[in-house]
Amino acid sequence: MRAIILAAFAVWAAPAAADVTAASDTGFVSTHSVTIAAPPVRVYTQLGKGHTYSGNARNLKMELRAGGCFCEAIPDQRATIEHARVVYAQPGKALRLSGGLGPLQAEGVAAALTISIAPDGEGSRVTMTYVVGGYVRAGHRVLAPAVDRVLGEQLAGLKQSVEGSGQ
Repeated sequence: MRAIILAAFAVWAAPAAADVTAASDTGFVSTHSVTIAAPPVRVYTQLGKGHTYSGNARNLKMELRAGGCFCEAIPDQRATIEHARVVYAQPGKALRLSGGLGPLQAEGVAAALTISIAPDGEGSRVTMTYVVGGYVRAGHRVLAPAVDRVLGEQLAGLKQSVEGSGQ
């Protein structure tokens, strides 16, 4: 079972600096922070335009309001995925999602992803914290580094997307 879960993460994961800030047998915390050369409101509007199962960001949608679905359609498989649910939204400042992302969706976990955005000079400081607890068949200590790498990659992708968009 552990090999299957790790293989799933190998497909989902991309290399990035790891920053697992806590890990135990019952959960883990991953925290990443980056400065983006754009105002907080512009950064906020770009959230949710990252990793996809389908390989096409046009298949993603996220309603930036409490109760909003961070969902994806996979038309060729006639499938849909709820990646997470928005539980807190404060435009230009913070977004919190509830749900096990990626392969964690198949595990017995409760998870919260908080993205905080604050002015930093002429840009924004974005901090992403993912707190996961519950039962994971392969164990939290095994999966935490892989999840952390993916989150780091997603934050780097947000930075690249916002700074490259020039909007």
